[in-house]
Order: sequence, then C-alpha cells, then structure tokens
Amino acid sequence: MKQLTKAEEEIMQVLWQLQKANVKQIIDQLPEPKPAYNTVSTIVRILESKGFVDYEKQGKGHIYFTLLSKTDYSNQSINVLVNDYFQGSFKNLVSFFVKKNDLNLKDLESVLKEINKKED
Repeated sequence: MKQLTKAEEEIMQVLWQLQKANVKQIIDQLPEPKPAYNTVSTIVRILESKGFVDYEKQGKGHIYFTLLSKTDYSNQSINVLVNDYFQGSFKNLVSFFVKKNDLNLKDLESVLKEINKKED
C-alpha cells in the first residue's frame, strides 16, 4: 500500500469525516491559513491516482469520496511502522512505549485486556 504524505493525509482526514465532499467543502474544514483551491484540487487528484479516492460527477464539478476506510488505513500504517521500526514485533513496539514512559501501568493493563479479549 502506498503511504500518504502529510498534506494527503490531512485531506483524507476531512474526507473520512465528511464522507463525500467537493473541493470547496474540503477547504472549509481545513485549518487557517486555508490552502489555495488549486492546491487542494491537485492533492485530491493525486489521491485519486493513488487509488485512495474516487469521485461522482455533479454538474460541472466532482464530489469526492474515499475508497479506503480510516480503520483500514490505520491498520496498514501501524503494520508498516511495526515492520519498518520494530522488526515486525508488536512486543517491541509496546516495549518501546513502556521504556519511553509513554505507556503507564493502567494503559498497559488496558492493552492486555484487549489482547485477552481477542484470544477468547
């Protein structure tokens, strides 16, 4: 799977939230300073060429929608992260966060409960 750039991911976040939108509606949801219409239009066309979005014709314009759910993209991104930085081991990922103090005991217990649910 192709990875999204920061700008592409920002557009995808808006489309995941709105489900369907034209370029103007996407821009309206972006933080200040708003990017130019042509910039967003170009990014959306790149996302289309990468297979992340498609469109429906509406009058003279297009209504864009995602072809990949946010959950599916998140899962694939986490797998890439784990494979690229943690030798394919989720244990190494969790260990990293524990060592960096980004994961406290309560959070770790919560993760363990989720793992136990999955094993049942």
